[in-house]
Amino acid sequence: MIRVGIIGGIGSGKTSISKLFKFPVFNADEEVKFIYKNNKSCFRILRSKLPKFIKSYPVKKKDLISAINDNEKNLKKISSVVHPIVRKRLRNFIKKNKNYRMIILDIPLLIENKINNKKDFLVFVDTNRNNILRRLKQRPNFNKKIFNKLRENQIELSEKKKLADYIIDNNYPVHIMKKKIKKLKEKILNERNNTWYWNYRSISKGWT
Repeated sequence: MIRVGIIGGIGSGKTSISKLFKFPVFNADEEVKFIYKNNKSCFRILRSKLPKFIKSYPVKKKDLISAINDNEKNLKKISSVVHPIVRKRLRNFIKKNKNYRMIILDIPLLIENKINNKKDFLVFVDTNRNNILRRLKQRPNFNKKIFNKLRENQIELSEKKKLADYIIDNNYPVHIMKKKIKKLKEKILNERNNTWYWNYRSISKGWT
């Protein structure tokens, strides 16, 4: 099974690109939403850490935003509770989909939280600033202040781009992006069985 990590900045279109691969996708943002809505244990721990803000179940996004706005250290408190649960759900996802040729990891902090492994194929989604802002403004409850704090948790985009095996230009209409991803998917699947490529990759990434 090939693990493909989709990386890039906030609002770059990682989720849309992930879906175009037509393989099982682990979407960390959707997993977090599910946890807030369905995990009572998570709620109780968050309430104990942030009693001023987290008062009722299920956990509400507006309460989390209020906590982060009040003190940016609260973001770390929230992450310390939620991230271990997400990791556990990721392990279950991988186990469940082990018979697929490929799985897609749509995890915003894939690299920052060291969730990726050295054999993952990393695809960087490159999008111009105007398209990013347009996407973000279309999101419900878009909050620029929260956006800036979340962005601080992501390593510099230039560094992420250096780590990528492939860079996909996501500034085209959907019908063109479908073709681009289809070609990329075939390329990754072919390279999996290419001994020369794996030897080259090992040297270029310093595995040897």
